[in-house]
Amino acid sequence: MTKIIQQPLTVFLFLSLLALLSCSEPATNEPSAPPPPPEPVTARFAFQRMYIQARTWAPDVQPLRISNMNLNEVPSEAGKCAAWRATFVSNRLKRSRTYTFSVVESPGNAYEGVLPGPEQSWSGPTGQALPFPPQMLKVDSDEAYSTAVKRSSAFVKENPDKPVHFLLEFTPRFPNLTWRVIWGDTLGSSDHSIFVDSSTGKYLQTL
Repeated sequence: MTKIIQQPLTVFLFLSLLALLSCSEPATNEPSAPPPPPEPVTARFAFQRMYIQARTWAPDVQPLRISNMNLNEVPSEAGKCAAWRATFVSNRLKRSRTYTFSVVESPGNAYEGVLPGPEQSWSGPTGQALPFPPQMLKVDSDEAYSTAVKRSSAFVKENPDKPVHFLLEFTPRFPNLTWRVIWGDTLGSSDHSIFVDSSTGKYLQTL
């Protein structure tokens, strides 16, 4: 009796296995598509990711300044850069901390993703720059670059290969948070820069 019951069960399992094999897709040897190459990003894209991590360090953090990092691995273009840095301050902790965000690993320069720097003491502004609420960042770096280029067409034409730097600060110089778009090898050696209002996107001044 047991053999009679087992035999139909064995046949059923065998047929079920054949059905599964016939329905399965044939294996392919085609290689998977390679991941897309890293691309530069705007300041606000990078800032949002750094701000999320900074708030886990101190919930009351406010940004003090944002600037870019030009990397050879992924060239900057039209207000987008491979890496950005943002300095945050905490009144409660009386500390400051700089974070970086990069789309690519760059030995000696940047770590892919968000990387927090060491904490430093902070007892309030010691220079012109003041902490600002993130909501003040309304005009992104690519928009600021577009405005700056329109006001610098002759300079850009004469200096097409000069690196461009970005600095976002809130200072008494202007009533709103301001982008400074800077042409030159370093911030200190620049001979041409444009100030753009980060709330309205309007041109403010040429320096």
